[in-house]
Amino acid sequence: MNTTVNNRNMLKGALLAAFLLAFLSTAIALADDWSLKDKDGVRYTLSGLKGKWVLVNFWAPWCPPCIAELPELVSLQQQHKDLQVLGVAVQYEKKQEVLDVAKSKAVFYPIIFGSEDTAADFGGLEGLPTSILYSPSGKLVGHHDGPLTQNELEQALQQETESGTLFTR
Repeated sequence: MNTTVNNRNMLKGALLAAFLLAFLSTAIALADDWSLKDKDGVRYTLSGLKGKWVLVNFWAPWCPPCIAELPELVSLQQQHKDLQVLGVAVQYEKKQEVLDVAKSKAVFYPIIFGSEDTAADFGGLEGLPTSILYSPSGKLVGHHDGPLTQNELEQALQQETESGTLFTR
């Protein structure tokens, strides 16, 4: 009798563990396919950008290194059709501030009005600017705190697409 009860309890435990494992695997898979809506209402997802390098760049309109980095990102976007830069503005008071800086620096890639929650979805920010790079297969391959130059990004794009870390600082 005790053996039957123990077997049932073990079976219940195994089923619960299997359910939790399946649930967590699904949650992790969904977390990897983020969704961002730009200032014009266009939605970008990692899965929708498959086949392209994706650089998610967090910046703020009051941040001098962020603003200095913008022309490098614009030039990179112009030269690489296999790359999509997404500029996620955070820590701004008014959306117009973001739009004014983007216009003054001739930023034509998508600008997203983000927040601390948006940044948390990508692992949070240690500082600004922060850039996150995904390979064409959608694999996270780089995280960089601080400004990047076009040359550094060019070198990252020339690496093997599935290498573990293309840049970190």
